[in-house]
Amino acid sequence: MTLKTKLREHRARMGMKQEELAARVGVRRETIGHLENGKYNPSLKLAMDIASVFHTTVEELFQFDEE
Repeated sequence: MTLKTKLREHRARMGMKQEELAARVGVRRETIGHLENGKYNPSLKLAMDIASVFHTTVEELFQFDEE
């Protein structure tokens, strides 16, 4: 099972850089990069904080893909 994310698409739609999103949710830019590349699974709190920035749901941003 892998975690798929639409984080990059939402960020691009808002014209937001990784650094800006990272600052808004209190993590390092590298963490956002790892999330976008599927190398890191966010905590529930981080996922909720990111969803709040984009005014969407956690389910819209992150989906588990059963392979």
